[in-house]
This record gives sequence, structure tokens and C-alpha cells, in this order.
Amino acid sequence: MSSILKVNTIQDTDGNNIINENANTITIGASGDTITIPSGATITNNGTQTGFGRTGTVDWQSTVKTATFTASDGEGYFCNTTAGSFTVNLPAGSAGAIVAVKDYANTFDNNALTITPNGSDKIGGSAASASISTEGIAVTLVFIDSTKGWLVTDSGLQSEAETTYSADMLVIAGGGGGGANGGGGGAGGYRTSTQDVSISAVYTITVGDGGAKGQTFSANPGSVGADSSISGSGLTTITSAGGGFGGGNDGDGGDGGSGGGGGNTGSTKTGGSGNTPSVSPSQGNDGGSSVGSTYGGGGGGGATGTGGNKASGTSVAGNGGSGASSSITGSAVTRAGGGGGGINNTSTAGSGGSGGGGAGATSSSGNATPGTANTGGGGGGGSEGGTTTGGDGGKGVVILSVPTAKYSGTTTGSPTVTTSGSNTIMQFNGSGSYTA
Repeated sequence: MSSILKVNTIQDTDGNNIINENANTITIGASGDTITIPSGATITNNGTQTGFGRTGTVDWQSTVKTATFTASDGEGYFCNTTAGSFTVNLPAGSAGAIVAVKDYANTFDNNALTITPNGSDKIGGSAASASISTEGIAVTLVFIDSTKGWLVTDSGLQSEAETTYSADMLVIAGGGGGGANGGGGGAGGYRTSTQDVSISAVYTITVGDGGAKGQTFSANPGSVGADSSISGSGLTTITSAGGGFGGGNDGDGGDGGSGGGGGNTGSTKTGGSGNTPSVSPSQGNDGGSSVGSTYGGGGGGGATGTGGNKASGTSVAGNGGSGASSSITGSAVTRAGGGGGGINNTSTAGSGGSGGGGAGATSSSGNATPGTANTGGGGGGGSEGGTTTGGDGGKGVVILSVPTAKYSGTTTGSPTVTTSGSNTIMQFNGSGSYTA
């Protein structure tokens, strides 16, 4: 026959209680004692816990939810709505009950998560279901009473824990001026960049002016456009070079972001080199040459195309090189086209390249067309004989796109500020700054 020894109290050698049982209540230690769980030990709770301070916190479940389910008190859930919206059914409310959800894949803005109360319970005083549609958000709800039901005690975004964010940049320099008697100006250098930028850093934006036009037969080359740039602490500086000048009477085109066209001449004059100084990927293309014994200028280079040549034996000047398209502002816009070459009255002047390049002139058409402002377009070349001027190069532009959730609103230089999707776009038509 076996026997059982029952002990209600266990004491240490000093007479202090270690374990004491009284009316089915077991007390471990005494007031002021420290209870230590040794390394490697495991505590398993198969009952109901009280007094452990769980109210306001949850145990996050490691299995990601992708379809409708019923939540349990004390648990948090990572919810992935990539494949479509679904519903979280809340448990029956009892004071102190707690449930939390988190946008696992940053898709709540596209496919909202629905939270539905149990029976007659409420969410924030309403019996209706709640919809969560903020990208990346986490929400904690605690049940308080039958009047208000489940109340949000905490919410936040993943981005709030980040110290950097991704920003897109477009930097275009000023276009080169067209020659008074010759070549079209080259487009300003065209560069893009996507970088992780730091919170609270200050970024300096410089927007380059377009180069001046050539105005007289004796001093008729255009001028090089000015550089544009964006720089700041923790940022890789992006600098785009000004467009090369359009060559004047009997002169070559100038080098630059894109090269200027060769001048109006009776002998071959070469276009300027693009992508000067050299960067990768290329910021622009070469200007066209004026070839042969007939007079006419080459076209200025553009961001994606070389300037056209004025071919030998023809009476058609070179067209400006094509610019490049960007949707950084939310819609596609082409910028940084080269200027067209000029030619005499009985011939055909070069057209400006797509993206703001100015058209060349004939002696009867008036002055050449300037490059379009804030596209970095090259100015058109003037006609043979010096009776018309070239066109000024178009001023450059710098565009910065940042997540709207991170946009500080602190700028100088009066940029044009718009939004597209989840981003805020700042277009600097003149120099300024942005404090992140």
C-alpha cells in the first residue's frame, strides 16, 4: 500500500517560506524575495494568467494571415492583403481584452483590412466594422466596456522607425546658346539618381542658367550653359554639365553635357563632344557637324540623340538631338533637347530636338528660337550671313521626389510642390534648398 506525503509549507534553513499552500492558493516566496528562473528552464502556461501586466501588449503570431480569420484575445497578427482584402473577426469583448494587427506587405492602401466586432460589441462606440487602409500601419485595440467597446490605444507606421528613405532626383543643366551664324546649342546635361537620404539633412539645389545666344557676325558663337547640381550631407552629389555652345561663323561647336553644333561655314566644322565631363551613364550626346562647301550649321546634341549634321552639298541644316522623357512628376515629360542649326534664306533650318530644343533660323525667318526654360533645351542657330541672332539656351531644372510621409515642407527657393501617388515632388526652377 502506497502513501502520499502532503506538505503545505516548505521553508529554507532560516525559516522563510519558499512555497506555502493555503486554501488552494500557492504562494512562492515572500514579499521582498527575488524569484529567479535559471537559464535553460522553460515555463509553460496551460492555465489563465493574471497580474502579469499583459493589458496593452500582445503575443505576435509568426504565421502571416492571408484570409479571413477570428482573432484571439492577447494576440497580434501580421496581415498580408497582397492577394486581396479580407476580414479580422474580433473575439467576444471582455474588459482588458487586446488584439493587434500589422500591415505585413505595405498593401493596406490598395487592399484594405476589415475589422469586425463580435455580436453586439462596438469599435470606438460604433457597431459597424472598421476599415484600415493606411500603408504599413500597425493598430492595437483594447476592449474597455459595452459603451465604447474596442478602442485604439496605439498605432504607428513602419516608416516612423526608419532614419533614411529613398528619394528620386532629376538634375538638368542649362542649355547652350545657339551661334548667330551657325550651330544649335547643346542641351544641358541630363542625370537621374535614386538614393537613400538621411532624415533632417539639408540639401542644396543649384539650377544652372542657359547660355547666351550669339548676336553678331563677328562675335557670334553662343555661350556654354551653367551646371546644375544637388548636394548634401550623406548624399552622393549629382552635377550635370551645361550644354555646349553652338559654333559661330567658321567655328566648331563647344563641348558640354551635350555638345553644340558646328558653325555655319564653307568648310567642315565639327560639333562639340557630349558627356563632358565624362559620367556614367552618359548625360548627353555630341553635336552635329557642318560638312562641305555649302553653308549651314549642325544641330546641338540632346539627352538621347546626337545633333544632326549639315551634310555636304545640301541646303538643310542639322536638327537638334532628342531629349529624354521622365515621369518623376507623375506624368511623362521630355526635356533636354538640342537646338537646330541655322542656314541661309533659300534653305531649310534645323528643327529643335524634342524636349525644349530651339529651332534654327533662316535669314528671312527672324531670330532663332531659344531653348525652353526649365528644360535645359539648347538654343537654335542663327542664319548664314549674320542677319539673325541665335537663340538663348533654356534654363535647367532640378526635381526631387520623396515619400509624402517623409516630406518636411521646409524649402527655400520657392519650388513648385505637387503630389503623385504616395510621393511629394519638388520642382526647383531656380536655386534653393530642402531640409529633409
